Amino acid sequence: MRLILASSSIFRKQLLSKLKIPFKCISPDIDESRLKGESVNNYVKRLSIAKANKVASLNPGSIVIGSDEVADLNGKILGKPLTKSNAFKQLKMLSGNEVVFRTGLCVMNSDTKRRFSSVNNYTIYFKDLDNRLINSYLSHDNVLNCAASIRIEGMAINLVKSMKGKDPSSIMGLPLLKVIEYLEKFGIKALSR
Repeated sequence: MRLILASSSIFRKQLLSKLKIPFKCISPDIDESRLKGESVNNYVKRLSIAKANKVASLNPGSIVIGSDEVADLNGKILGKPLTKSNAFKQLKMLSGNEVVFRTGLCVMNSDTKRRFSSVNNYTIYFKDLDNRLINSYLSHDNVLNCAASIRIEGMAINLVKSMKGKDPSSIMGLPLLKVIEYLEKFGIKALSR
């Protein structure tokens, strides 16, 4: 069975590469609108399943990984800022606050539609961020395609007071501990090649 990452994210691609399992990336191209009254956990879980399902339906003989991540600031979703101005505003909102990064994951067999899915939460407690620190961070890291403008594997670590969670890779958009667990259920082992 082929392994497919249902994503165009370079960050997810880099993370999955660490498992040393050959895979290809296919962008799922789905509607990512949040449903009315949908909880944040249900939202990211639904999107990760939808991404995996879309790619699986077009690629028989595959194991497909779908993932979606948002930052949850007291119930308000902070997605990708897309502009530097939006990134600055997001970082001002994060200042001195606790933010939960919620990452939905789905690993699916395209032939049987058997799947495993979960939501992985990771909490970051941010320092008080002044304008100088925010501008310096934005000048060093390209965060326009990162949830809440946070690229923790880059310079964002300088903005953090502390972190709490089971899998730090989930902050980067792909919870590798769960990915490994689910792939093993399909008979795919990391570092086996």
